[in-house]
Amino acid sequence: MKLATFNIKDTGARTIGGYVNDTYVDLHALSDGALPADMIQFLSAGEDAKGKAKALLADADKALQDGDAKSLEANGKRYAYAANEIDLLAPVTQPGKIVHTSCNFDAHLDELTTWEDSEWQSHNWKDFHFEHPTGFLQAGSSVCAHNTDVSIPKFTKQLDFEIEIGIVIGKEAFEVSSEDAMEYVAGYTIFNDLSARDIQAREHSNMVILMGKTFKNSCPLGPLLVTPDELSDPHNLEMTLRLNGDARQESNTSQMHYKTRELVSWWSLMGLNPGDVITSGSPPGVIAGMKDPEWLKPGDVVEATVAELGVLTTNVV
Repeated sequence: MKLATFNIKDTGARTIGGYVNDTYVDLHALSDGALPADMIQFLSAGEDAKGKAKALLADADKALQDGDAKSLEANGKRYAYAANEIDLLAPVTQPGKIVHTSCNFDAHLDELTTWEDSEWQSHNWKDFHFEHPTGFLQAGSSVCAHNTDVSIPKFTKQLDFEIEIGIVIGKEAFEVSSEDAMEYVAGYTIFNDLSARDIQAREHSNMVILMGKTFKNSCPLGPLLVTPDELSDPHNLEMTLRLNGDARQESNTSQMHYKTRELVSWWSLMGLNPGDVITSGSPPGVIAGMKDPEWLKPGDVVEATVAELGVLTTNVV
């Protein structure tokens, strides 16, 4: 399934749905309220809810092949909408937590060692080691949707991008083995880790991290939550980030140091809940790794593309 959270423009109602035949299908309406209108509640409802949603979307797909979205109703309620009739939100609008995996692409770690800022280098990036995944938490309130206008925070002059994938947890996980880890994955989405590099460097020099990575709209997420059965192989997906049309980051999820099973297993030691997001880490190509960095500025358009997951667009204002 390709799942979404969206607002219906005509009514203002927020709901969750599936994306089929270029149409957004309101699962709450189509199920006559049996399925929740909130993504975390839907994931928490378990396998029965997912099975019901999958069956309903299969029926909707057939109906859409024969009719117009505006004419389709169930239980007296319209349930199908074109893209221009909804406002797309992040698939999980406010995760309980975002677990950010650090330096999970070896080539990205290599480029970080080249940045000459003294506060940045005080972190001793060349000594980074891999006994297990490492990272930090980001606030769920930092999430924003595809095509959001993101203002540059007044506290930074060095706004940067990082294309990543987001692994969305589907059920409560604690001390999960790597062999069982995929049972806890609801699906994948695209994540753009907007970073205030000057603040991040200063925080790193004090051996902490917060405002360099967590601020209003610093975590674009979307456009859809794609379930694992829709993907050919989540660890062989091409990743490309374009800035104003120019490719800046190009990689493949096969280059992840730790894959999904290892990440879910390790981070489950803290306890994970439905809707929590684990990030993959970023491949190389960020602005901070350039010899003469030109930081994000108003008017820039950042497009993060991952094969089979779609395109996540962020507009810098």
